[in-house]
Amino acid sequence: MKKWIVILLMALMGCSSVELVENWKNPDIVLFHAEKVLLVGMTQNMDAREAYETKLYREFKKRGVKSMRSIDLFDVEFTSSERSEEELAAVEQQLLDKDFDAILFTKVVGMENIESFRKSMANLDEYYGGFEEDYLQHQNIYYDSEYYEDYSIYHTETSLYCICVEKKRELIWRSSIDISDPINVKKTIDDYIKLVVLAMEEQDLIFRKETKNQSAKGTLIL
Repeated sequence: MKKWIVILLMALMGCSSVELVENWKNPDIVLFHAEKVLLVGMTQNMDAREAYETKLYREFKKRGVKSMRSIDLFDVEFTSSERSEEELAAVEQQLLDKDFDAILFTKVVGMENIESFRKSMANLDEYYGGFEEDYLQHQNIYYDSEYYEDYSIYHTETSLYCICVEKKRELIWRSSIDISDPINVKKTIDDYIKLVVLAMEEQDLIFRKETKNQSAKGTLIL
């Protein structure tokens, strides 16, 4: 992502506690259009998860894109314990059967060393794993009560995955966003979603300023 876009996004967020740290887009993809998107917010805080997915759902609906909250798909039992690779593969097949073609996956990760986190983002050019691998690696966020410690800064990642039929289920886009001392949860969620939507719009990912000649369902334009 070009530096001026990063500056624009940070300027528009003003003095918000939500700050874009890094932004990576698959270099092989110019734009990505999806018809139906699963919205996943991975956190132990059920109130925050519901508020985030609901607000994001409304933003998608306002822009004419079909979506579904993960809380309407994953029951409490599913996220309360570890799931296998086979179970996640079954979930992806279920999504395909229901005509989903993308997953927008957000997780909250507490990080002690900011610099090491930013260095890890620099290696994303070498990462092409799918939603299944990402979920398996971080699923203990849901049920491990000791996962989070007392951090003043929360590091989050939002990733967009393609699960298009006859296409590789690959990572399209990933951003890292820092949240500093999130006292007002509602404002933090609002600011976070505004930043994510704007970043996706600027890079022609699902949301685009120009809607003419939109691509077919789940199309990757290379």
